[in-house]
Amino acid sequence: MTDTNYVKPPWRVRVIGARFARLFKPSIISVLSVPGRRTGTWHETTLAVLDHDGAQYLLSAYGHTEWSRNLRAAGTGRLTRRGRTQNIAVDEVPAAGLPPLIDAYLAQFGKMPTVAKTFEALPEPTDHPAFRITSTGAAP
Repeated sequence: MTDTNYVKPPWRVRVIGARFARLFKPSIISVLSVPGRRTGTWHETTLAVLDHDGAQYLLSAYGHTEWSRNLRAAGTGRLTRRGRTQNIAVDEVPAAGLPPLIDAYLAQFGKMPTVAKTFEALPEPTDHPAFRITSTGAAP
Protein backbone atom coordinates (compact mmCIF):
# COMPACT_ATOMS: atom_id res chain seq x y z
CA MET A 1 0.00 0.00 0.00
CA THR A 2 1.27 3.46 -0.83
CA ASP A 3 0.21 6.67 0.76
CA THR A 4 0.23 8.50 -2.57
CA ASN A 5 -2.92 7.24 -4.32
CA TYR A 6 -5.20 10.23 -4.41
CA VAL A 7 -7.78 11.65 -6.79
CA LYS A 8 -8.05 15.40 -6.49
CA PRO A 9 -11.74 16.34 -6.51
CA PRO A 10 -12.70 18.69 -9.34
CA TRP A 11 -12.81 22.38 -8.44
CA ARG A 12 -16.62 22.45 -8.60
CA VAL A 13 -16.83 19.63 -6.07
CA ARG A 14 -14.25 21.11 -3.70
CA VAL A 15 -15.51 24.68 -3.74
CA ILE A 16 -19.15 24.64 -4.74
CA GLY A 17 -20.24 21.07 -3.99
CA ALA A 18 -19.10 21.05 -0.38
CA ARG A 19 -20.98 24.27 0.37
CA PHE A 20 -24.18 23.18 -1.34
CA ALA A 21 -24.03 19.72 0.20
CA ARG A 22 -24.07 21.30 3.67
CA LEU A 23 -27.21 23.21 2.72
CA PHE A 24 -29.13 20.55 0.82
CA LYS A 25 -27.99 17.34 2.54
CA PRO A 26 -27.48 18.32 6.21
CA SER A 27 -28.66 14.88 7.36
CA ILE A 28 -25.80 13.26 5.43
CA ILE A 29 -22.98 15.79 5.40
CA SER A 30 -20.69 16.45 8.36
CA VAL A 31 -17.68 18.66 8.88
CA LEU A 32 -14.53 17.00 10.18
CA SER A 33 -11.95 19.19 11.92
CA VAL A 34 -8.56 17.62 12.49
CA PRO A 35 -5.20 19.06 13.54
CA GLY A 36 -2.50 19.11 10.89
CA ARG A 37 0.14 16.47 11.38
CA ARG A 38 2.98 18.92 10.87
CA THR A 39 1.70 22.29 12.11
CA GLY A 40 -1.09 21.37 14.50
CA THR A 41 -3.30 23.95 12.77
CA TRP A 42 -6.90 22.76 12.57
CA HIS A 43 -8.27 21.98 9.10
CA GLU A 44 -11.88 21.32 8.07
CA THR A 45 -13.31 19.10 5.39
CA THR A 46 -16.84 18.14 4.40
CA LEU A 47 -17.63 14.43 4.31
CA ALA A 48 -20.30 11.80 4.82
CA VAL A 49 -20.33 9.57 7.90
CA LEU A 50 -21.03 5.94 7.11
CA ASP A 51 -23.33 4.04 9.48
CA HIS A 52 -22.56 0.33 9.10
CA ASP A 53 -23.30 -2.64 11.37
CA GLY A 54 -23.96 -0.46 14.39
CA ALA A 55 -20.77 1.58 14.07
CA GLN A 56 -19.84 4.85 12.39
CA TYR A 57 -16.99 5.25 9.95
CA LEU A 58 -15.15 7.99 8.10
CA LEU A 59 -14.03 6.73 4.70
CA SER A 60 -11.84 8.64 2.29
CA ALA A 61 -13.47 8.25 -1.10
CA TYR A 62 -10.73 10.27 -2.80
CA GLY A 63 -7.85 8.16 -1.52
CA HIS A 64 -5.07 9.19 0.82
CA THR A 65 -6.24 12.75 1.36
CA GLU A 66 -4.71 15.30 3.68
CA TRP A 67 -7.56 14.84 6.17
CA SER A 68 -7.03 11.07 6.26
CA ARG A 69 -3.30 11.46 6.81
CA ASN A 70 -3.89 14.06 9.53
CA LEU A 71 -6.53 11.90 11.23
CA ARG A 72 -4.22 8.88 11.10
CA ALA A 73 -1.49 10.90 12.82
CA ALA A 74 -3.74 12.56 15.43
CA GLY A 75 -6.22 9.75 16.15
CA THR A 76 -8.71 12.41 17.25
CA GLY A 77 -10.69 15.27 15.81
CA ARG A 78 -13.99 17.10 15.97
CA LEU A 79 -17.09 16.21 14.00
CA THR A 80 -19.90 18.70 13.45
CA ARG A 81 -23.25 17.20 12.45
CA ARG A 82 -26.62 18.93 12.42
CA GLY A 83 -25.17 21.87 14.35
CA ARG A 84 -23.63 19.75 17.14
CA THR A 85 -19.88 19.44 17.52
CA GLN A 86 -18.37 16.37 19.17
CA ASN A 87 -14.82 15.37 19.95
CA ILE A 88 -14.08 12.00 18.37
CA ALA A 89 -11.44 9.31 18.68
CA VAL A 90 -10.86 6.89 15.82
CA ASP A 91 -9.13 3.63 14.97
CA GLU A 92 -7.99 2.97 11.42
CA VAL A 93 -9.69 0.00 9.79
CA PRO A 94 -7.25 -2.73 8.67
CA ALA A 95 -7.08 -3.61 4.96
CA ALA A 96 -9.13 -6.81 5.42
CA GLY A 97 -12.07 -4.80 6.78
CA LEU A 98 -12.21 -2.29 3.91
CA PRO A 99 -14.17 -4.17 1.17
CA PRO A 100 -17.47 -4.43 3.10
CA LEU A 101 -17.17 -0.78 4.17
CA ILE A 102 -16.59 0.34 0.59
CA ASP A 103 -19.60 -1.68 -0.58
CA ALA A 104 -21.76 -0.08 2.13
CA TYR A 105 -20.37 3.38 1.31
CA LEU A 106 -21.20 2.99 -2.37
CA ALA A 107 -24.68 1.70 -1.53
CA GLN A 108 -25.39 4.75 0.64
CA PHE A 109 -23.49 7.49 -1.18
CA GLY A 110 -22.62 6.17 -4.64
CA LYS A 111 -25.21 8.35 -6.33
CA MET A 112 -23.61 11.54 -5.03
CA PRO A 113 -21.67 13.38 -7.75
CA THR A 114 -18.22 11.90 -8.51
CA VAL A 115 -18.29 9.27 -5.72
CA ALA A 116 -18.68 6.19 -7.94
CA LYS A 117 -16.17 7.58 -10.46
CA THR A 118 -13.62 8.01 -7.71
CA PHE A 119 -13.86 4.36 -6.72
CA GLU A 120 -13.46 3.41 -10.39
CA ALA A 121 -10.31 5.55 -10.60
CA LEU A 122 -8.95 4.03 -7.36
CA PRO A 123 -10.23 0.43 -7.43
CA GLU A 124 -7.95 -0.98 -4.71
CA PRO A 125 -9.62 -1.04 -1.28
CA THR A 126 -6.33 -0.04 0.36
CA ASP A 127 -6.51 3.24 -1.58
CA HIS A 128 -9.42 4.31 0.63
CA PRO A 129 -8.43 4.74 4.28
CA ALA A 130 -11.29 4.26 6.70
CA PHE A 131 -11.58 5.09 10.38
CA ARG A 132 -14.02 3.69 12.93
CA ILE A 133 -15.28 6.29 15.34
CA THR A 134 -14.55 4.70 18.72
CA SER A 135 -15.71 7.42 21.08
CA THR A 136 -17.51 10.71 21.03
CA GLY A 137 -17.93 13.44 23.56
CA ALA A 138 -19.20 16.98 23.71
CA ALA A 139 -16.75 19.54 22.44
CA PRO A 140 -16.01 22.50 24.67
